[in-house]
Amino acid sequence: MAKLETELPALLVYHTAEHTRYVIAAAEELGKEEGLIGDDVVLLKTAALFHDAGFLQQSEGHEEISCVLARDYLPDFEYSSSEIEQICQAIMATRLPQTPVSRLGRILADADLSYLGRPEYSEYAARLYKELKNAGVLRSETEWQIMQVEFLASHRYFTAAAQKLLEPGKQKVLQQLKKSIESRLHPPRKLKLLQWTGDVLQTLVGVTVAGVALKLFLVPNHFFDGGITGISLLLHEIYHFNLGLVILLLNLPLIVISWFSVGKRFAYRTLISVILLGICLLLIPNYAITADRLLISVFGGAFLGIGLGLIMRTGAALDGIEVLALYTLKRTSFTISEIILGINIIIFTVAGFMFGIETALYSILTYFTATRCIDYVVEGLQAYTGVTIVSGKSEAIKYQLVNKLGRGITVYKGERGFLPGQFDVSSEVDIIFTVITRLELRKLKNLVQEVDPKAFVFANTIREASGGIIKRRQH
Repeated sequence: MAKLETELPALLVYHTAEHTRYVIAAAEELGKEEGLIGDDVVLLKTAALFHDAGFLQQSEGHEEISCVLARDYLPDFEYSSSEIEQICQAIMATRLPQTPVSRLGRILADADLSYLGRPEYSEYAARLYKELKNAGVLRSETEWQIMQVEFLASHRYFTAAAQKLLEPGKQKVLQQLKKSIESRLHPPRKLKLLQWTGDVLQTLVGVTVAGVALKLFLVPNHFFDGGITGISLLLHEIYHFNLGLVILLLNLPLIVISWFSVGKRFAYRTLISVILLGICLLLIPNYAITADRLLISVFGGAFLGIGLGLIMRTGAALDGIEVLALYTLKRTSFTISEIILGINIIIFTVAGFMFGIETALYSILTYFTATRCIDYVVEGLQAYTGVTIVSGKSEAIKYQLVNKLGRGITVYKGERGFLPGQFDVSSEVDIIFTVITRLELRKLKNLVQEVDPKAFVFANTIREASGGIIKRRQH
């Protein structure tokens, strides 16, 4: 113990002589609860005494060094070879991830991490954080808390005594840490209000522009579009149903499907957007701005695409065709693109038979223009988007993507820096890659922005994607 008091490196503020005394006391307490008696108690306390002795030489592989020191010192104190091997076996049980194979090892492993379930957790965790930061392992307290949450969630105590005495406290600590992380990563109320106001304004502009496209360009000239909007226009022309009501009724089943396949928030926002569009269609007069079919196709499609794109940027949709395609995809071997194409071929074929080939062809041009404008407004996104994120706060971003967005991620090890004039300056960094639907891009950007406003984020189009958890339900 004297060597631990005086010869440990100054950077070690957690693995100190005090920590060793703490583990000895915890081991004695757990050993008593486990019914340990006689020489076994001595062996356990000896193992606790030596378990961090390796730090006298180096941190990496300190357990093996501790065993070497035990084998060197203990024969002078009349420990037999068998007893020393039991002690070393217990010492090695404290190496992470813990895999104890003996009774003494299970008790010592639990004693070494007993602080996780005790009231003094915060004090010891702060020391360990400082020690890891001194060693350059950690960069921020948020990263440390995330690491602790992941560790506590996967950790288990091996003895019945620790499960009884320490597990409840550990679970309480875990919940407190999760709440602390949420409060750190949660955007300020002012920022949330600003984002909400922006989404509301964007939704109002989007439904207004889409309404103008329908009532001033397409409907008066008997033009059509693809998707649910196209089906609604067909029904309106054939049966003279109220267009806003038809769009709402046709989208309702798809909104219900999206509740389960995309998420509640998307479903709510889509329902509100469709209702607002219906109101817009009631308020805007049915008036043809122009009779030129090319102008109608180009500008009618452009306005409709801009309106739909603005709605999609808020995390909603005015046309549930992609939700229908996603739902159908699970039950057929066709891709989303093929399903959407098939539905639109049916729409334009019916339009051609009932209103003439020329009208159908111009309507196809309208649909193409609208699609291109949607892609432009939502930054060229298709059904799926690959997103790469480079940030100095990668641990926090990984936590957000997995636990908030529900996405699977792939992490590449890389280096950042190499700036003009500072080419020799660089640092290691985790490069995060994930695949999301285009409806989730806004949410992903917000999550990354909350953690690191300076993060480098870029997206690329993925024509088709399958497997993984890209279609997992969002809560």
